[in-house]
Amino acid sequence: MGKVKTVFVCQQCGYESLKWMGKCPGCGEWNTMAEEVKASQDKSILSIITNSLPKKITDIKSSEYERMDTGIKELNRVLGGGLVRGSLTLISGAPGIGKSTLLLQTAEYIAEKYGKVLYVSGEESEEQIKMRGDRLKVHSSNLYVVPETNMDAIGEHIKNINPVFVIMDSIQTLFKPNITSAPGSVSQVRETANDIMRIGKTNNISFFIVAHITKQGELAGPRVLEHMVDTVLSFEGERTEEFRILRTVKNRFGTTSEIGVFEMKEEGLIEIYNPSQVFLEDTSFQKEGSIVIGIMEGTRPILVEIQALVSETKAIMPRRTAVGIDIQRLNLILAVLEKKLKIPFYSSDVYANVVGGLNIEGTYADLGLALALISSAKTREAGMENLLVIGEVGLIGEVRPISMCERIVNEGIKMGFKNFIIPKRNSEKIRNNTVNIIGVSSLKEAVAKVF
Repeated sequence: MGKVKTVFVCQQCGYESLKWMGKCPGCGEWNTMAEEVKASQDKSILSIITNSLPKKITDIKSSEYERMDTGIKELNRVLGGGLVRGSLTLISGAPGIGKSTLLLQTAEYIAEKYGKVLYVSGEESEEQIKMRGDRLKVHSSNLYVVPETNMDAIGEHIKNINPVFVIMDSIQTLFKPNITSAPGSVSQVRETANDIMRIGKTNNISFFIVAHITKQGELAGPRVLEHMVDTVLSFEGERTEEFRILRTVKNRFGTTSEIGVFEMKEEGLIEIYNPSQVFLEDTSFQKEGSIVIGIMEGTRPILVEIQALVSETKAIMPRRTAVGIDIQRLNLILAVLEKKLKIPFYSSDVYANVVGGLNIEGTYADLGLALALISSAKTREAGMENLLVIGEVGLIGEVRPISMCERIVNEGIKMGFKNFIIPKRNSEKIRNNTVNIIGVSSLKEAVAKVF
């Protein structure tokens, strides 16, 4: 028989102590230690005989992972080609962003093609899921729904139904009866995640786990949750906007650089196969403070409009606001413009925005952002029609080459752009006489060409 003991567990980081402490030694937070009762197993129970022996890596046979088609190409792209059997995928996002809608659409396709699917809902009733299913035209007889939060009961349901795919919505609502803390606490999330991983790996069942996020946009609960799962997806976007971006934060079976683009409609999430066309649909070209740039998201080139507004202010501390752009990158570009081009921004509020709600990572947008800021500060439009700008800006004002520039240029040609400002080293490798490709080696040279 196991022995029962009382411990104090930090609800922020999971640090355990035999006595209560006001300040957690693990994370340094105050008043986060909560009392929990745990049953420890005997050593005789914990001793497991195993036949596993260390092997040379050269003797281990490699094999391809078996994947299931989710029926949603954008989701397949983000997952690395499909859903791996026996894998655990964690998906997070703001409330109302469309997580349950995406998973219900996925469940319908997998149920029709591969077999039984179990949708475990801890937040919605059967009737609520049925109403959403009717709206999304989900009517598969292989899709089972159960409103349950007890992990032991869920394990029995999985054993009886034997599904190929299980959705847990959400892990913050699940609990183990032998743990006294509330659902969503560090101990409950850790133990229920352990149970899910054990069931998935031993029975070769794929799991999609929905997780809540904090006000700061980070995953709620212990960090160990992200370490345990195979894939972590982040669903981004504003509930008031139509477009949604699905990003990969972690992926043991593929790349983390791909994104999926969706549009929220009444009938559900619609895939966007050509994001450039959507993001530039309402763009008014050749406007003050507006420049179209090209970026790479994984293997996909995307064209977006970047807008800047420079407005004189009387405030002692001018405002710097960036939406879709790293604020540190904006400050760096402003410093280079002030130092190298003698353009004063210290008495102006500066706003920068990426149209469409896309968050840009990396340095692809540097040159376009700099030209948009200059355009707004000087109240001048770009002197070229159908202009696309690509390039990284260094601290000494040089324009540095970027990777996969030719693919972005080809995407721009498809979208009807005629003039391209790109790094000089990239232009030397591109051979195309149908459009005007201008290579620049410095920020000053780019400004002279555009304005």
